[in-house]
Amino acid sequence: MVNFILVPGARLGSWAWDDVVPHLRAAGHGVHPLTLSGLAEKQGLPAGQQTHVQDIVAEVERLDLREVVLVGHSYAGIPAGQAAERIGDRLAHTVFLDSSIPVDGESFAGPWPDIEASLVRNDGVWSPAPASHYAGHGLTEEQIARIVATSTPHPGRTLTEPAVLSGPLSALAATYVLCAPAREEPDDDVAQLVAEGHWRLVRMDTGHWPMFSRPRELAQVLLDAAGE
Repeated sequence: MVNFILVPGARLGSWAWDDVVPHLRAAGHGVHPLTLSGLAEKQGLPAGQQTHVQDIVAEVERLDLREVVLVGHSYAGIPAGQAAERIGDRLAHTVFLDSSIPVDGESFAGPWPDIEASLVRNDGVWSPAPASHYAGHGLTEEQIARIVATSTPHPGRTLTEPAVLSGPLSALAATYVLCAPAREEPDDDVAQLVAEGHWRLVRMDTGHWPMFSRPRELAQVLLDAAGE
C-alpha cells in the first residue's frame, strides 16, 4: 500500500481529482487529494509559494503518511518538487503530471511575463480561465462547464515568488507524465533528466487535464509509477 497525495494545478481544488480517486482506492491505496491555501474551499487564506510547499509537507505530517507518492499537476509541480525534498524518507516517488518543475531561485511566472501583467490588472490574483482556454484538450462541454464554474482565482504571490531547492531534482525518484501527441517532446530540463536516466517519461495522448479527460487511464499511470 502507498499513499497518494494529489495536488491540483492552478485555480483548482481537491475536487479536480474526484474521477481519479475511486480507481486508486479500488487498488487498495490511501488517496489524499489536497486543496492548496487560497483556492477552492480555502479561498481567502493568504498564500505565497512557500505556503503551498508547506501545505503539502504539513498534510503528510498531519496524517503521518509513509510510502508517499506525491503527484503535482501543472503549476503544482513547482511546490510538489520542493516539498518532495522536505518529506524525506516518507517519500516513495514523485509524479510531475504535465507540470512545471521547480528551478532554484526562479518562479512559475518567470517564463511568462503576461502572467505578471495579468496579476497587476486583477488585484494580485490570476483570474479563472474562460471556457475557450480548455478547448482542444479532449474535454466534453459538460466537463469544461464544470471546470469554469468551480475554478477560483489563484493567489498571485504563489506564482511570482521563487522556488527554493537544496539539491538537484535528479536526486528524486520521479516520473514525468507528458500529456501531448506522440510527436511532442518535453521541455529541455525534463528531457535532460530523462535522457540522463534520472526520471522516467510516460506519455498520455490527451490534453493538459487528464484527471477529467482520461481519469481511469491516469489512475493506471499513477499506479504504475507507484510500482503496481
